[in-house]
Amino acid sequence: MSVEEIGNCNIIVVGSGGMLGFEVVESLKNAGLKVTALDFPLIDITKPDSVRSVLGRIGSPGLLINCAAYTAVDKAESEPGAAFAANRDGPANLAKTCGRLEIPLIHISTDYVFNGKAQTPYREQDAADPLGVYGRSKWEGEEAVRSRLARHIIVRTSWLYGSRGVNFVKTMLRLGREREELRVVSDQYGCPTWSCDLAACLARISERVLCGPEDVHWGAYHFCGEGVTTWYDFAFAILDEARRRESTRIARVTPVPTASYPTVAVRPKYSALDCAKIGADFGIAPPPWQKSLACLLEGLYNLSGAVNA
Repeated sequence: MSVEEIGNCNIIVVGSGGMLGFEVVESLKNAGLKVTALDFPLIDITKPDSVRSVLGRIGSPGLLINCAAYTAVDKAESEPGAAFAANRDGPANLAKTCGRLEIPLIHISTDYVFNGKAQTPYREQDAADPLGVYGRSKWEGEEAVRSRLARHIIVRTSWLYGSRGVNFVKTMLRLGREREELRVVSDQYGCPTWSCDLAACLARISERVLCGPEDVHWGAYHFCGEGVTTWYDFAFAILDEARRRESTRIARVTPVPTASYPTVAVRPKYSALDCAKIGADFGIAPPPWQKSLACLLEGLYNLSGAVNA
């Protein structure tokens, strides 16, 4: 599709080819909204001219949702330029052009803006202190949006997984067929989030924005699966669900400390998010992560008989 073929729409979704972006487009269409799905190379958010040119040719959209991001946490440590271009400069370009065109913006961020030293779920007003390049690039992207556009919503999420792309759930399913034992970190805590749940949340927010932006409380919000768990317990639940549906090689899942599984980038030890604000302002209540995981796997196995992770 060329830019000239886009025409009018209710909502623009940037990053539509990714795991979350794809689900957001589907969720918005199911809600009866007209969506323009944009991804690279049709738009390059790291280039101001590309953003101005593409968005300027779309007739009067009511909202833009940015799902585009650099998400390779470890690789970001050796590719800071690419991470900051996508996660800071891209949102800055979008926010600036949205301001000029008077388009509200929903931008997706991450739990990795926090340092993980908390002992209770992080609230939106808690101080950011990212540990690595990925987290810093996402935090500076948030700041770029805030400083350029008043009518914005930033939705932080965590431990995102889904049916598309590379993610923890699909990796565990693949390794469960290949190995007899898995060693999984048991001292990092967070909230697994299904991409379909987040997409449904964004659709709800989008409908509110389109119905009456003057009544929307702009700013930062948290959305993630309900319940705090560890990577170990998450992996155990994934493989337990898989065993009910297919034969696996895995015989045991062994918990290990972070020190036994070093990574290039430092992860926050605790990055659970408090979702009370999004419930109060938008009436959105995240489902339990266990229920969402079961729904994802049920859909995958019903579709293919066995998951090709």
